[in-house]
Amino acid sequence: MAVQEVIKMGHPLLLARAKEVEEFATAELEQLISDMQDTMAALNGAGLAAPQIAVSLRIVIFGISENPRYPDADSVPETVLINPEISIIGTERDSAWEGCLSVPHMRGLVPRYSSIRYRGFDAKGNLIEREAHGFHARVVQHEVDHLDGILYPSRIEDLKDFGFEDELFSEPHHDEDEL
Repeated sequence: MAVQEVIKMGHPLLLARAKEVEEFATAELEQLISDMQDTMAALNGAGLAAPQIAVSLRIVIFGISENPRYPDADSVPETVLINPEISIIGTERDSAWEGCLSVPHMRGLVPRYSSIRYRGFDAKGNLIEREAHGFHARVVQHEVDHLDGILYPSRIEDLKDFGFEDELFSEPHHDEDEL
């Protein structure tokens, strides 16, 4: 069990489609998942995808009860999801501020589907099927995007809604002296 380095936007592995997991219930898979859990916990993440720690496999973990990075978020069950598939429920979308451990100190206003179904497997190869709504649906979509080489900034519709956290969420700026 160890905290791993999270690779950052610009690394080519974050732009590639990750490979399917073919073997379940292996010591290597258990070690990888343990490292992912340690890394996510150490960085107060709501989720983490294997490519973020430079492992090109279709594995995501997510879960949140109380998290200082997302103080107003609803809880999301602790989940290991391997070879996930998402289907959209309805057409309703909402926009919310997202961050990413691979895009540190930045946030963007990202539109996502409000309700989804997802399915995949746990570490032992058991099927997981769930419906998710709101923040839970957002987290799953964000993490599964990583497996397809998509980072949240590419989903932002207006780049005025993207920037460093300390600038976006600080006291109002006074621009009188600027041209």
